[in-house]
Amino acid sequence: MSQRGYAAVYRRSIEDPNGFWGEAAEDLYWERRWDKVFDDANKPFYRWFSGGVLNTCFNALDLHVEQGRAEQLALIFDSPVTQTVRRFTYQQLRDEVARLGGALTAQGVEKGDRVIIYMPMVPEAVMAMLACARIGAIHSVVFGGFAANELATRIDDAKPRAVLSASCGIEGTRIIEYKPLLDAAIDMASHKPEKCLILQRPQAEAMLVARRDVDWLEAVAAAPPAECVPLAATDPLYILYTSGTTGQPKGVVRDHGGHAVALKWTMKNIYNVDAGDVYWAASDVGWVVGHSYIVYAPLLKGCTTMVYEGKPVGTPDAGAFWRVIAQHGVQTLFTAPTAFRAIKREDPTGSYLAKYDLSRFKTLFLAGERCDSDTLNWAQQRLKVPVIDHWWQTETAWAIAANCLGIEYLPVKPGSPTKPAPGYDVRILDGMGNMQPAGEMGDITVKLPLPPGTLVTLWNNDERFKSSYLDAYPGYYLTGDAGYLDEDGYVWIMSRIDDVINVAGHRLSTGAMEEVLASHPDVAECAVVGAADAMKGQIPVGFVVLKAGVERPRAEIINELIQFVREKIGPVAAFKQATIVNRLPKTRSGKILRGTMQKIADGVAYKAPATIDDPAILDEITESLHELGYPKGA
Repeated sequence: MSQRGYAAVYRRSIEDPNGFWGEAAEDLYWERRWDKVFDDANKPFYRWFSGGVLNTCFNALDLHVEQGRAEQLALIFDSPVTQTVRRFTYQQLRDEVARLGGALTAQGVEKGDRVIIYMPMVPEAVMAMLACARIGAIHSVVFGGFAANELATRIDDAKPRAVLSASCGIEGTRIIEYKPLLDAAIDMASHKPEKCLILQRPQAEAMLVARRDVDWLEAVAAAPPAECVPLAATDPLYILYTSGTTGQPKGVVRDHGGHAVALKWTMKNIYNVDAGDVYWAASDVGWVVGHSYIVYAPLLKGCTTMVYEGKPVGTPDAGAFWRVIAQHGVQTLFTAPTAFRAIKREDPTGSYLAKYDLSRFKTLFLAGERCDSDTLNWAQQRLKVPVIDHWWQTETAWAIAANCLGIEYLPVKPGSPTKPAPGYDVRILDGMGNMQPAGEMGDITVKLPLPPGTLVTLWNNDERFKSSYLDAYPGYYLTGDAGYLDEDGYVWIMSRIDDVINVAGHRLSTGAMEEVLASHPDVAECAVVGAADAMKGQIPVGFVVLKAGVERPRAEIINELIQFVREKIGPVAAFKQATIVNRLPKTRSGKILRGTMQKIADGVAYKAPATIDDPAILDEITESLHELGYPKGA
């Protein structure tokens, strides 16, 4: 390509970040222009566009209405589980969001207040996020699949003035009532939200608590529309909780200015989409993909975004995705490799594809967990469009490494998310902080500063922000992943550094699961590792040592443990396998050898560490895993 090729664009982003991101920021509407593109006055808490004033919701909705896109579709809701399709133009969505913002204001929510959103995949979940952004409230979306105690933890950390929820969610054929979970969470929490707006769904109507709960539709109907509140670029837009290695979730904080600039920039430069295109991120608003690429980025760009309440298979069959793409003219799909593994398992020959017209479909993007070559190649062969793996995190909000289609399409290397995205100075460091040569494994880091749109700190916990991400290698952000750069500069992600495992694209802490198992009265000690799984990427496997004298049936105990995790963390943990062992393998200093256990589960070659206290224990671990159906040895 021209001088706008990847190498030139990337080089400028690293060498001239002020010019690069200042130019990108011109694509937004600012109430007041920034004083500094990049502000490093309070290291390591770097800020972007300090002094600037804008409103994210205005840029995502009102601006398009004013610029002639009022009648263009902004959002399509497709729910195979309720046989419903709803469509909203930019003007309709703007008006709905303004009235919901007015309803929040009427309930006492003000700029800077926190609002927890505990919603299924319905258009109102998107409206809730945008309404908060409109009035300057800080939203924190909690995935509807989380159990009451997990929701309570987030309520106590964020201290919301209000909660926005629904009477129920629908998972395949199951109706999950949200209101009992919400009520239980508020009972558990020390902090008590003043108001809860409840969207009643016909599948399960909820009982409302007098004086606290408000009917969503009634409140919106009675409220005057709210205007957009001018906000500092450095004001918080949202808090999104991600699993921490201690089991205590970390509240990632995103700001208004840098976030809007970066995400709007990514739509053309990474995904190669334009205003008016139909863009579908098949995720959930509870996860970062939903925040970035169901809600904010597509609407900032002026695209039509999809909200899908269904599954890749089973709602009703393995052609579900193809039906949505064909029916709504989707041009770009972004989903997790797990979804395609499920489709491939149900329809290995791709027979359902022939039933639908996919002529408008042009690109598939995958992220969420490492994409195996088989899945990528299968998708490419069946769809006959580019299949692009890219890598990013809850903390970054957008891709650290990607094949930036809007800049230059680079040759695909299956298993690699291609090269660092502009703005990310990726370095591979050894344990001493030295840069590793090409091909050598190490800790994957990003040289500071991080680009705009990434986390600015953790909610009310600057120290944990530093200790979690910055202290290991001063001057660098620690991604928590290990891997290498090859001789062509491609990034290869090989494993997690910590104990956070990736289950179907959801990052979950094995430490949190261990805490639940350890709370069982019969358990003396335990360990949870992530075992490779062809469908979900990884699944947790529990190893439990019982207390002396426990003589109950082992199957009964294991069933209780599985139910324990389901109740305390939620079905999203996919915790279905546990085994009882006599001892756990440890070092002489008492550290459990989780890494070695994981290798045994994965059937890969391992070497017993020199510090192990008794190598014979590994034979028992191997036998226990074999009984669960895992192969013996590599």
